[in-house]
Amino acid sequence: MLDEHRETNRANWDARVPAHLASEFYGVEDFISGARTLTQAVEFDRAHVGDVRGRSLLHLQCHIGLDTLSWARLGATVTGVDFSERSIEATRDISRRSGVPGRFVLADVHEAPEVLPETFDIVYASEGVLCWLPSVAAWAGVVRRFTRPGGTFYIRDGHPFAHALDDERSDGRLVITEPYFEGAAIRYDEPGTYTGDDAEIRHTTTYEWNHSLGEIVSAIAAQGFRIETLKEYPFAGYQALPEMVQGDDGWWRLPDRPERLPSLFGLKATLPADAEPAE
Repeated sequence: MLDEHRETNRANWDARVPAHLASEFYGVEDFISGARTLTQAVEFDRAHVGDVRGRSLLHLQCHIGLDTLSWARLGATVTGVDFSERSIEATRDISRRSGVPGRFVLADVHEAPEVLPETFDIVYASEGVLCWLPSVAAWAGVVRRFTRPGGTFYIRDGHPFAHALDDERSDGRLVITEPYFEGAAIRYDEPGTYTGDDAEIRHTTTYEWNHSLGEIVSAIAAQGFRIETLKEYPFAGYQALPEMVQGDDGWWRLPDRPERLPSLFGLKATLPADAEPAE
């Protein structure tokens, strides 16, 4: 069944690529031309990740690679991994057209260690990644395998509490309808994508999983990482709930008391310099 879940999700992400390349949400042409040099995600995350100049950075589940290439513009030597062939083709084209160097590898995140033998100074993951993975513990093992002793891991992702909410309500009530803790796959069949431009895509079925904040943090700690910071934020990178409105800063919030809802979390961890290299 896991292969069916993965192949269904892969077809969905392949189908999203043309819509995402054309969307105002991603602004690919502005990124290529240099009218916009960094994505909103990296502009925010750079303060938490720190100086990346001269450092190697691996971006897990990189999609069309704009975040990955943003880190390259800040001086990192970047590698992106994604399981969608159309995403990897797109990001290689964006790299070529923008003149920003990067290496992009087609691989499922769990199989990436089979094709990438090296370790990295920084392992990074940005919003919208964990919900596609059935086991947060297995994912944490991949993070450990790729992190060099003394290296840094950083993730900013949707908050699992927000993922448990009914995302079709528009009456201002926050109602929990989905599992908060890791469990069985949740099947969705929804048209369009999160870019908000009413794009129609084929292959609308997806399978997703939630993971509690405790499960996420514990999985990273169990791999020998030292947790440096864990932060929660009352805003999201897209319109995650119908009543959310976009602020002048580009982030989406509840219009009424946004502090009611943790929409994102950010976790930074380091692997001790004397840690044994992962097998």
